[in-house]
Amino acid sequence: MLVARLLELDAAGALTSAHVRAGAQVGGVNVRTVWRWLDAARTEGRMERRPRARLELSDQMWAVLAQAGGNVAALHRHLKATGGEVPSLASLHRVVRRDLQAGRVLPDRAVARRERDEHQTRQALADLALAGPSEAGAAKVAARRLPRLAPEATSGLPVGQSGALAGVALPAGARLVRTSWVRAVAEAVGQAMAVQGAVCVFGDAGRGKTAAVRMALGEVPPGWKVTWVPVPVRPSVAGMRRAVFDALALAGRFPHTSARADAAVAGALGEARVLVVDEAQRLPVPCLEYLQSLWDHPGTRITLVLVGAGSERALSRLPQLASRVVAWQEVPRLTGAEVASVVTGFHPLWRTVPAPDLTWIDHSCAHGTFRTWAALTAHLQNALLTTADAVVDRALLRLLFKRVAPPL
Repeated sequence: MLVARLLELDAAGALTSAHVRAGAQVGGVNVRTVWRWLDAARTEGRMERRPRARLELSDQMWAVLAQAGGNVAALHRHLKATGGEVPSLASLHRVVRRDLQAGRVLPDRAVARRERDEHQTRQALADLALAGPSEAGAAKVAARRLPRLAPEATSGLPVGQSGALAGVALPAGARLVRTSWVRAVAEAVGQAMAVQGAVCVFGDAGRGKTAAVRMALGEVPPGWKVTWVPVPVRPSVAGMRRAVFDALALAGRFPHTSARADAAVAGALGEARVLVVDEAQRLPVPCLEYLQSLWDHPGTRITLVLVGAGSERALSRLPQLASRVVAWQEVPRLTGAEVASVVTGFHPLWRTVPAPDLTWIDHSCAHGTFRTWAALTAHLQNALLTTADAVVDRALLRLLFKRVAPPL
């Protein structure tokens, strides 16, 4: 308004330096600042401040920051080393603080380092498995290479060429097997979808809960969508809000207020959708209350699937949400009667092993845990591919047990 009044005086030819000084005193600014405002209004027709460019950090910058354990100075040094225009250290601190307060989650440094080490280990194992054999043992190793299985809808769910179903890591040549507990999980999820309720899939670690849910949701009825929501490390309500927003792949940037973010999420959940929260045992009560608020929202149509070892104990901390669970489904260990049929259907390596030996392996090492069987399969496969004269016997298996079982 001050600039507009000064322009009116200027147009009438009555503007003097005394008016400008008085305007600077009223606005609490320097006289030269008022003259600059007048010049911008005359030349650009602009009577408001020029909007400042907003500094944003790319996902690559956030990855560098996570590797540095949240050290903004390390990110600043990295940007200087890569060249180009580099913002000041104070600006980087301000942007990181702003985005963290808005719900951005910075992974713990130990978790980021462990994920990097695990990725490098998996890559090294893959390189060992794909390395060319020596000429002397080439024929024997080639003869032992595993055939690629054709899909069989009645016995299992085929995996992709990489040896893994989406979200489930499996050894090359493996396939998921529809066991009795996989069918039970599918029935429980189907019952929850029928009433748009909640279901809790629990059981000890490594029993195949995530794989069972993925198989159950492999083919959903027309009109339904499935969204997997990863639980952040050290989850907070802001972190869960951001995780749900990102999992739904909503357009635009994450809103800077919780009200706008909740409105965007609720709008996307207005269509029939299964919301799967894996590793739900990590969730504190405030995060569970946030998920309950999404389920209770009058405009949403969701079936909530909570998966995790100990997820039933996490839900017991919030009776309001636990009372909405229409099915509690435990995934048990493999029984002795199931082991032979399951592992021979899981991977062709075990089809040549007698049933008594499979029972001995389960009693000695796997103890009915599906993840242990998968790890043992990968180690056995690698041993056969990298050792020319290796044979599947109890001596080799005892050696592999030490790699799979934790030290006492």
